Amino acid sequence: MAKLLQEQIALNLSKIPGWSSEGSRYIERTITFADFRQALAFVNQVGEFAEAANHHPDIDIRYNKVTIRLSTHEENGLTGKDFALAQKLNSITLPQSKAI
Repeated sequence: MAKLLQEQIALNLSKIPGWSSEGSRYIERTITFADFRQALAFVNQVGEFAEAANHHPDIDIRYNKVTIRLSTHEENGLTGKDFALAQKLNSITLPQSKAI
C-alpha cells in the first residue's frame, strides 16, 4: 500500500473523530476510561480488530488512559490501512469514557 501525501492524510483524518496526526508519520488517539479494567477491556477489543486486519498498533496503557498509535512501518508513514483500522477502532463501544 502506498504512503499517503499530506493532503490525503488531512482528508482521511477529517473522517475519523478523535484522532490526530504527527505530520505524515502516525495518527493517534488517547481515550480516558473510568478505571484500569475498562481500559484493558478496550485494549482487548483493539487487539481483536488489529489481528483481523493484520495491522498492529502501538498501544500505551497508563492506568485508565489508553493511547493508540497507528503507522504502516513497511512504508515508514501513513497508508490507507491506518485510517481503515482507526475507523474500525472508533466503532468500539466506549462505556463511560471520554476522548482527549
